[in-house]
Amino acid sequence: MAIRLYKAYTPGTRNRTVSTFNEITKSKPEKSLITKNHRSKGHNNRGIITSRHRGGGHKKRYRLIDFKRQKHQIVGKVYSIEYDPNRNARIALIHYIDGDKKYILHPRSLKVGDSISAGINAPIEIGNALPLSKIPLGTAVHNIELTSGKGGQIVRSAGTYAQIVAKEGNFVTLKLPSSEVRMIHKDCYATIGQVGNIEASNITIGKAGRNRWLGKKPKVRGVVMNPVDHPHGGGEGRSPIGKPQPLTPWGKPALGIKTRNPKKYSNSYILRHRK
Repeated sequence: MAIRLYKAYTPGTRNRTVSTFNEITKSKPEKSLITKNHRSKGHNNRGIITSRHRGGGHKKRYRLIDFKRQKHQIVGKVYSIEYDPNRNARIALIHYIDGDKKYILHPRSLKVGDSISAGINAPIEIGNALPLSKIPLGTAVHNIELTSGKGGQIVRSAGTYAQIVAKEGNFVTLKLPSSEVRMIHKDCYATIGQVGNIEASNITIGKAGRNRWLGKKPKVRGVVMNPVDHPHGGGEGRSPIGKPQPLTPWGKPALGIKTRNPKKYSNSYILRHRK
């Protein structure tokens, strides 16, 4: 993937960058693998806004992604690489020899025509899914299960990968993209390779309207509000927040405060917390 730069023809193109979409080989999705995508836009079942700054955006259909990779010992061929509006990674359409079709996350360097498979005896190649116990030390993996059979839950964003650093007993130790080091059961599946579209983090939005296309509404800083609206509000002119530490609009500590439950069951599996 490459990034396209613009000359400053307008204020909106001055800092704007977009993907060149060179790797995309098919523009329309597979009809059997798309479904309706209801978006709550931050409202709960009573219509109350519970997540601010969401709403609008382009209409999208959801692509059904095969995170479980349960087509064991059945070879599939990469038919196309497609754009997915619901994630920053690309997706690959796989045609299996039994006639089934599935979408998977597109691993870096996987090309149209390549073969992939899943299962205990699958070869150690890009795009293949195996239990963590069968993957060699030092291998980069993505789409990792936390519970065996549930499907990949972590390391699914564009350009991310985790590294297998140790194996002991029933657990495999991985270093995650966040720098967290944690143990995962050896029977959990993972896909070999790095997620593609590695330049996604370098894209500059360039203008407010482009965020609106993505369903993101403007955010107003607390320091420019009135005291009735935000703990940081009030004061004459440009003033600091006037508190010992930053607070949320509801008076809870913000920015740097750890919110993870200290009694969470999985804390014992984390060897080194993320920074």
